[in-house]
Amino acid sequence: MTLLSLLEAAYMNDFIIRTAALQDAPQLLSIYTPYARDTAITFEYEAPSLEEFESRILCILEKYPYLVAEKNGEILGFSYAGPFKARPAYDWAVETTIYIRQDQKLSGLGRKLYEALESILIRQNIQNLYACIAYSKTEDEHLTHDSIHFHKRLGYQLIGEFHQYGYKFDRWYDMVWMEKHLGKHEVDPPPVFIR
Repeated sequence: MTLLSLLEAAYMNDFIIRTAALQDAPQLLSIYTPYARDTAITFEYEAPSLEEFESRILCILEKYPYLVAEKNGEILGFSYAGPFKARPAYDWAVETTIYIRQDQKLSGLGRKLYEALESILIRQNIQNLYACIAYSKTEDEHLTHDSIHFHKRLGYQLIGEFHQYGYKFDRWYDMVWMEKHLGKHEVDPPPVFIR
């Protein structure tokens, strides 16, 4: 059984959720670029090159799900899980990431992507999900509290805050960690299923 066999295209409303492919990279990068260029949601100052973005996709797909929501051949958003830390004791924990095309925000697409992502991660025996989110006590033109509210609605809880953690747009931003448990944390947990 492979990770690809765990996810059959999920038909929701009039879009599908499927595993990302390398040829999706240009569309995914076009979704990500405004976040890097115009927001503090990511602490990258500029979007990566297409080659770098392709490399990131392939790296994630070696072990974790990388999903896209697609309608009529257009990608509307993407979500993936990545390693939380490299040590073996952290194998049951992942960091989750999601980006939605600007014109698709508040459409319910993000919830569907995360639900599909969680479904696969549960089958992989992942226990903990972590979201690293840029934060500012006062919203500004580069950062709102939307991501925190989104994760709370999906069952994540705030577990930590790093103050003045990232510098972008001539100001310092905080960063918070949010957590969601998927598993029961039993003694001798089943190994993480690798793609």
